[in-house]
Amino acid sequence: MTATQTFDHGGGVRSVAVPIPDNPLGHTLVYVVDTDRGPVLVDTGWDDPGSWDTLAEGLVACGTSAAEVHGVVITHHHPDHHGLSGQVRDASGAWIAMHEADAAIVRRTRETRPERWFTYMAAKLTAAGAPEDHVAPLRTVRRRTLPGLSPALPDREIVPGELLDLAGRRLRAIWTPGHTPGHVCLHLEEDHPAQLPGHGRLFSGDHLLPEITPHIGLYEDPDDATVTDPLGDYLDSLERVGRLSPAEVLPAHQHAFADAPSRVRQLLAHHEERLAGLLALLVEPHTPWQLAELMEWNRPWEQIPYGSRNIAVSEAEAHLRRLVKQGRAEPVTGSDPVTYVAV
Repeated sequence: MTATQTFDHGGGVRSVAVPIPDNPLGHTLVYVVDTDRGPVLVDTGWDDPGSWDTLAEGLVACGTSAAEVHGVVITHHHPDHHGLSGQVRDASGAWIAMHEADAAIVRRTRETRPERWFTYMAAKLTAAGAPEDHVAPLRTVRRRTLPGLSPALPDREIVPGELLDLAGRRLRAIWTPGHTPGHVCLHLEEDHPAQLPGHGRLFSGDHLLPEITPHIGLYEDPDDATVTDPLGDYLDSLERVGRLSPAEVLPAHQHAFADAPSRVRQLLAHHEERLAGLLALLVEPHTPWQLAELMEWNRPWEQIPYGSRNIAVSEAEAHLRRLVKQGRAEPVTGSDPVTYVAV
């Protein structure tokens, strides 16, 4: 990265590192793809004045500007990817494209009162066995403003398997649910500019990262009681991306890398190891909260901050749900909060 936080990947693709405030991830890599109708962005970065300044300066360093952006392709709805889309559109009139499953989340987020989310989260955590002192703040807090509560509405739908409407480029949408229900990777079906072996390049969003395992929790929706299997979705999606064998992966965080099939195998093995570890704990009944306390994280449980504990419990539940679906674990009849045990 240069001082302007831009990088030239060759073949009319550059990236701008857009900072994520107060986050260990550091930044989102926003990709700038040249097309015959002007630059198209893959993701936009976090909605923050400093992040916007970095994106705007980075676009100038890439030989263009925010006003010249023709379109925005969003890999998924999270605020470090979709946050600045509205500002880019205001500056340029660009279209914004997103998979329908995540566009539906954006619409619900804009329509749902913050209080509804707090009530929903309190009920979810109570059902997962969270202690009252953890749940209590959600019952009393009545903040009106949360980050990402009014994300930009997309105006185009990304249809899996289809080429996006990018003049002079071949960019195909690959639906990869798991991290979110509508996450997409984008396969640039063009020869690699440095002639690396493999099939084109893959903008992988958060689906496939070189050194990080993306968060796989439950798909949150206060008004949908469908029993989903996000981890199952993710593992299936990983295998599909591995079969593409792209010459290079251009992820949304960290750095570009080659040998996607090898990284896919590592991630599949990691989650199988995680499932086996949970199964070993489930020789005795445990609630999702108890399992989260016992699972291995990047630091001891007592050092994990409040919000991250909620994410950890969601991840424990996603793994539990996978075990139940595989017939390797089951809920204990009559337990409240519900406990699970190995079969």
